[in-house]
Amino acid sequence: MPEVMIAASEGRLEGRYHHNQNDTSPIAIILHPHPEHGGNMNSKPAYLLYRAFAERGFSVLRFNFRGVGKSQGIFDNGEGELTDAAAALDWIQLHNPGAREVWMGGFSFGSWIGMQLMMRRPEISAFISLGTPASMFDFSFLAPCPSSGLFVHGENDTIIPRESIEKLHKRLSHQKNIKVNLTTIKNTDHFFTDSLAHLNKIVGNY
Repeated sequence: MPEVMIAASEGRLEGRYHHNQNDTSPIAIILHPHPEHGGNMNSKPAYLLYRAFAERGFSVLRFNFRGVGKSQGIFDNGEGELTDAAAALDWIQLHNPGAREVWMGGFSFGSWIGMQLMMRRPEISAFISLGTPASMFDFSFLAPCPSSGLFVHGENDTIIPRESIEKLHKRLSHQKNIKVNLTTIKNTDHFFTDSLAHLNKIVGNY
């Protein structure tokens, strides 16, 4: 997984990239949890997403938002991080012009950024969202949600109550032309502690 540097509005973004040699292989970008709470591209659920996509024939990119690791800039409360995500998507699309599909994978804060990116970039055809922070951030912009996808949540998540993602899922489930699934993992927390193998199976099956 070679290290890459991506040009963005506030400087370079540090990333790791897996390239599939098939010119038409699908592509995915992975977005990590909150930078001010230790989130980075090596967070275990984010790395799990990265490996799951790579093992299934995707060219896939994970990267650090501004101010994290070797990425330049400072935290920007989501607005700048959305710009970073767009720059990362531009980069992987430039290197995979024949890609037949574009997916987004996000964990926690990264899910919120990724869902906003999905509203602005119609080429994103599907998403996988882990620990979606439905009680912490406003998701009303998903009106309507443009793509089908999967939510995975820990039953014992004390940071983002399960009820909040169930409410969001119920609203999106009433939309036509898309299908949004919700899977809850029993006896695990926001970080899927001790349940990463189960999480990997759910993500892989999807």
